[in-house]
Amino acid sequence: MARIGLVAHDDKKDDLCRWAEVHRHKLGQHELWGTGTTGSRVMAATGLTVSLLKSGPLGGDQQLGAMICEGRLDVLIFFIDPLSAQPHDVDVKALTRLATLYDVPLANNKSTADAVLAAV
Repeated sequence: MARIGLVAHDDKKDDLCRWAEVHRHKLGQHELWGTGTTGSRVMAATGLTVSLLKSGPLGGDQQLGAMICEGRLDVLIFFIDPLSAQPHDVDVKALTRLATLYDVPLANNKSTADAVLAAV
């Protein structure tokens, strides 16, 4: 069982929820963690249990980063909106940097999320 982090920028939350619905059965075999809003939306869309952290801008991104540093997260699914400025861009960059530094598989869109989920 993999420990999977789920997070999405506001304009990508619907995409992540649709992706999670398609992969509901496979995701249900894993331990899911999500930032507050994203995790709540995924739970509502799929009926899956997601352990909720704080909202991304309120520290949820940093909580996921801490989990990566502590070896408590195996995969990060982070649907990023490349067309919108994010007020907490520093946190976003830190989270993606930690996933890269600690060699945690990181999926930023549906295609990479499909590939990463197929591998776990």
